[in-house]
Amino acid sequence: MTMAAALNLALADAIAADPEVVVFGEDVGALGGVFRITDGLAARFGEDRCFDTPLAESGIVGTAVGMAMNGMRPVVEMQFDAFALPAFEQVVSHVAKLPNRTRGALRMPLVIRIPVGGGIGGVEHHCDSSEAYYAHTPGLTVVTPSTPQDAYSLLRAAIASPDPVVFLEPKKLYWAKGEVDTSAVAELGTARVARDGTDVTVITYGASVAVAQEAADIAAGEGRSVQVVDVRSLSPFDDATVLAAVRSTGRAVVLAEAPGYASVAAEIQARVSERCFEHLEAPVRRVTGFDVPFAPPKFEHWYLPDADRLLDAIDTLHWDDDPDTEEGR
Repeated sequence: MTMAAALNLALADAIAADPEVVVFGEDVGALGGVFRITDGLAARFGEDRCFDTPLAESGIVGTAVGMAMNGMRPVVEMQFDAFALPAFEQVVSHVAKLPNRTRGALRMPLVIRIPVGGGIGGVEHHCDSSEAYYAHTPGLTVVTPSTPQDAYSLLRAAIASPDPVVFLEPKKLYWAKGEVDTSAVAELGTARVARDGTDVTVITYGASVAVAQEAADIAAGEGRSVQVVDVRSLSPFDDATVLAAVRSTGRAVVLAEAPGYASVAAEIQARVSERCFEHLEAPVRRVTGFDVPFAPPKFEHWYLPDADRLLDAIDTLHWDDDPDTEEGR
């Protein structure tokens, strides 16, 4: 099924399994959401379980905070990535801090779903990559799927969590298809090795996983084995899986479509450089979006990192078979 269908199924199964789960946001009821992720839920479960709200993101999240404080499990949708910013104060000051502020007396079983990223030809405010804001905030779990399977399993795990989860959904992947096993369990806070390889590790997440897989296919035709690690959980970060992967190859590139400065990619690069220093054959590279506002639709293909940019970075990693490096000479 598509990722959109997998997310819809996860929401439906969660609502059916737990009477405390409610889904709400702008246009998620009768319309089924801008991307139809909530299609049919209001008709199936009633408007008390899936309902529309006013166009007020801070009000949406504030209402969800009150519900979560009183034992419910709200799942709210921010219609587009940058549209979530009016609610950012609520997320940072209350969603992330209430459990700590109350010494655990109040839990926050709240999921904030945010469609993120480019690749759909969206205009300003519709294609941001805002993951660094949330990953930088202690108290939030931040996850992003790259496959329909993870979309289903991670969303079910997020809804079941007693703590707040920011669930970032790559818009570009809503129509990507894959097998979905509804019995499979995903653990929040874990990465996965999406592709085995022996020469270089590409660390990435979300929509960029598909770019890494494309680059790995091209590299394989040139005799180079690329390992791909899908971070999945931006916070907490799965150091064990990522660092083991890098140590197995000795080379690493971090790939993400968000701007590179002060980014999740920068944090990953720093962690790998610090903790794998004695295992590295070359500096850890980054391939990211540019440090400019997201490009207009006709130019987004220049902005988004692609397989060619990733392969160019891989080629700089001091290969023994490269006559232009000291090792090759």
